[in-house]
Amino acid sequence: MKAFGSRKKISILYVFIDVFFIALSFYIPYILRYSENPFLRHLAFPEKWVRLSEWALGPYTVVFFFWGFLCVIFLSHYNLYRTVRGLSYLDETVLVGKAIFLASLSAAGAVFFLQIKIYSRLVFAVNVASLMVTLSCWRILKRYLVRRRVARGFNNLHVLIVGAGKVGRSLARELTRNRYLGLEMMGFLDDSEQGEVAGYPVLGSCPDFEKIVRQKFIDEVLISIPSERNLVSRLIMSARKLGIGIQVVPDLLSLGMEGIRAGYLGPIPLLEYYGKGLHKADLLLKRSFDIVVSTLALIMIFPLMLIIGLLIKITSPGPVFYVSRRCGKKGKVFKFYKLRTMVKDADRMREELRHLDETDGPVFKIRKDPRVTGLGRFLRRYSLDELPQLWNVLKGDMSLVGPRPPTPEEVEEYHDWQLKRLEIRPGMTCLWQVKGRSDLSFREWMKLDLFYIENWSFWLDIKILFLTFLAVFRGKGAY
Repeated sequence: MKAFGSRKKISILYVFIDVFFIALSFYIPYILRYSENPFLRHLAFPEKWVRLSEWALGPYTVVFFFWGFLCVIFLSHYNLYRTVRGLSYLDETVLVGKAIFLASLSAAGAVFFLQIKIYSRLVFAVNVASLMVTLSCWRILKRYLVRRRVARGFNNLHVLIVGAGKVGRSLARELTRNRYLGLEMMGFLDDSEQGEVAGYPVLGSCPDFEKIVRQKFIDEVLISIPSERNLVSRLIMSARKLGIGIQVVPDLLSLGMEGIRAGYLGPIPLLEYYGKGLHKADLLLKRSFDIVVSTLALIMIFPLMLIIGLLIKITSPGPVFYVSRRCGKKGKVFKFYKLRTMVKDADRMREELRHLDETDGPVFKIRKDPRVTGLGRFLRRYSLDELPQLWNVLKGDMSLVGPRPPTPEEVEEYHDWQLKRLEIRPGMTCLWQVKGRSDLSFREWMKLDLFYIENWSFWLDIKILFLTFLAVFRGKGAY
């Protein structure tokens, strides 16, 4: 009850902060637009000023109150008066944008139907922009501060994972990577493992569940052995008795990454696995976006590519571009372009270096590849060698976002379930490039690529592109 009261107070505080910024976003543009100070008017609205009578504030205030009320309602609808730790900065900003769009659309409709002709369209547009900036920026700052505190241990929940197998170890790794979630991994329970697994202790076996929960003050239990139905049922009953949270993790690793829907057949709970795929309208939107962005980008980066090309020529003998054969949609082979980052004829040296391969799949990667030139190492670190692929995107061989294109030799070693990643155009960037780039295992690449295909949306592409810029800026995990 105490925690609930604290959360309620925080939600009320968030509402007050929003109301403050909503008022600023409404009245500052109004004051600047209709102020009698010529400097302020010209600063904000340089077009010819038309003075309104004093009663103009009345209709504006009616709209402002209605609009502000709708903003709060829609922000609440998207759970933006709670700090959901798993939400990313971009996801929260998108939700704020959706709430503002719906509220603004409703307010515009009210202005139109009530015939409030005195309302300036320019003020309305500035109001919308101000709302987006203020309501997003304070939440970004709030999330940054909360994440910092949580990562240092503030208000963390103690987590116990039942099962130290493949799924359990994957869960532990995710908890370690995402400290900002505030889930502190205490250890495993497992009937067959002892000692330490994935850097965490095995605290005991499943019969020790209640004792371990009390000793370690466990708040949340994650069960990674769903096939042990009788055991899972007993653990759920024990967790309920102890008053702690419990979640069962389906072992999806062997089933691919299809979409999942929860439902009921009468009183029986069901999980439905389904393939979403991309419809024709989705493909048209995706292709149109690719053409527009790649065309503009090629025009803008041409001088940069020219400079890099000259540096490649000056620093090492050989061509400027590296051209290879890659597999695209449905396995169609195309010419794949990159700026050359290795010494001339580097492909012929691959077999000599095969023993240095650091991957667990058919791809060939070496962290400190001796074939990479000094300039090439810099280009790879910031993905500048990938820029010519914008031409592949414009031609239609590739997309801006999608699974990275494999070589025909790599495809020959794929398992049947891995061939699914060839159902769509390959991309310049993808989920695994923003989740860890080359630091991830080949199996993790596959899982993330299949998840992308089954859960595609236009907003997911925008999010990946945004996160790609951040990953490239950090220069981590690229070699």
